[in-house]
Amino acid sequence: MWKQLLDLLLQSWRLAEDTAQNKAAIKELQLQVEDLTKKVQWLAFEQQRQAERQDHELEKLALRFENDLLRFERRLPRGTGKE
Repeated sequence: MWKQLLDLLLQSWRLAEDTAQNKAAIKELQLQVEDLTKKVQWLAFEQQRQAERQDHELEKLALRFENDLLRFERRLPRGTGKE
């Protein structure tokens, strides 16, 4: 009977230790998930900024092309309209 009681106490003590270790591991995992979430959010933000920069660059390129085309058209002699 004493042996059973001792075994039960020992098992309870081990379970308490395991529970404490699990709590510590869960807390560490939560910190890692929070850190990873912040990094993913930052990457999403940076990707959005990069897409916006690319859009602006394309718009600038299109405007430069349009300006060059208009300058080129001004240099051409005007037609007489009698073709």
